Amino acid sequence: MGKQTLELMNETFTIHSFSPADAIPDEVYAAPIYFIGKTYDELSIVVPSNVKLNSQESESGWGSLEVLGPLGFSMTGILSKISGVLAESRVSIFAISTFDTDYILVKQEMIPKAIEALRLKGYTVVTQSHE
Repeated sequence: MGKQTLELMNETFTIHSFSPADAIPDEVYAAPIYFIGKTYDELSIVVPSNVKLNSQESESGWGSLEVLGPLGFSMTGILSKISGVLAESRVSIFAISTFDTDYILVKQEMIPKAIEALRLKGYTVVTQSHE
């Protein structure tokens, strides 16, 4: 299996932290793209930064690289290899997986470094046009 192609998304994202007892704000569902993760201890919501939420804590300024899929469940090590390349370059990530693919969030100021590191290891990184 060859190296995957990643697509740099146009959006800048904010990661929000809520209590697991909190209701998911309606603004989340109106967003063009969002990610929700809930455990017994926390509720995390990732939305484009133009969506304002009243969360307990938030971290803004994340860009996103989408691993172009769909990726089959039998494919192994994809996220591990990509995150390993970025770790070697000292680029921190926030990873999100969906049924079809993975998204690697990287602080906006580290995007050029992340793209360079991935390209040096043989990955293709392109820009995209989802609006």
